[in-house]
Amino acid sequence: MTSPLVHRPLSEEDLQSYDERGYLLYRHQLFESKQLDALEAIFQEHRAAESQKRGDEFDTPHFDDERLLEFLLAPSVLDLVESIVGPNIVLWSSHFICKDALVGRATPWHEDSAYWSGRLERYDRIVTVWLALDDVDRANGCMQVIPGSHLEGGFSSYQDVDASANTFQTEIAGVDLSEAVALELRRGECSLHDGRIRHGAEANRSNRRRLGYTMRYLPAEVKVLPEKNVGHRLWLARGRAVAANEYQNL
Repeated sequence: MTSPLVHRPLSEEDLQSYDERGYLLYRHQLFESKQLDALEAIFQEHRAAESQKRGDEFDTPHFDDERLLEFLLAPSVLDLVESIVGPNIVLWSSHFICKDALVGRATPWHEDSAYWSGRLERYDRIVTVWLALDDVDRANGCMQVIPGSHLEGGFSSYQDVDASANTFQTEIAGVDLSEAVALELRRGECSLHDGRIRHGAEANRSNRRRLGYTMRYLPAEVKVLPEKNVGHRLWLARGRAVAANEYQNL
C-alpha cells in the first residue's frame, strides 16, 4: 500500500532564506501522483478545446474550470503560502505554462509585479507556487531567478523583444545572467517566489516537454483596485476578508 504524503512545513531557515533571496525550492511532493495526473489531464482538455493557443498561453484557466480549485485551495498549498503571506489568503491568479519539446518559447526576464502595475495597492508578500508537472531542468528551459532582486522594488526598466520567440513582448534591460540560479525540479515538486523577483527561462530546445502550473496568492490585507481589474475574479482561499475586495462564492 502506498503511504500518504507527509507535507513538511517551512522551517524558520526556509523563511529567512525566502525573505533574503526571494525564492525557495520545496523538494517534496505537493500532491499525490493521481492528483498530478488529473491536473495534467485538465490541461490537456483545455489545450484540445483551444487548439489555436500555444501551450504557454493558458492564463487564469480556473476562471472557467472550477475543478482547478481543488488544487488551488488545497491545504498542502495554502499551508506553504500561509507561512509567507499570513493567515488571510486571496487566490490571485493561475497559469498553465507549457514549453513544448524543441519549439517552446523563451520567457523574457521580467517581474510579475510589473504586469500588475496599478492593479493593487501594494506588491510585497505576493507569492507564486510553481508546480512542476514534468521534470524541469536547464535543458528544457526551467525558470531562473536573480536572488535578492525582489528587494529592489519590482519595477525595472524594460525593452522590446521579438514576440514570436518569446512569451512576452518586453524584457528587463541589462540583467546580469552570471547571477542567475536555475530552479530545477522533479515532477510534483514546486518552487515559491516573490512577485517582485527578476526571473525568466530559456527556450526549450530539448526533446522533452516542460509543463508547469503556477498558483498565485496575496494577503487579504491588500486592496485589489476594482476599476483596474474588470473581469478579474478573486477567491478568499483562507482566513478572513480584511480589505474590501469582492470574492467568488466557494
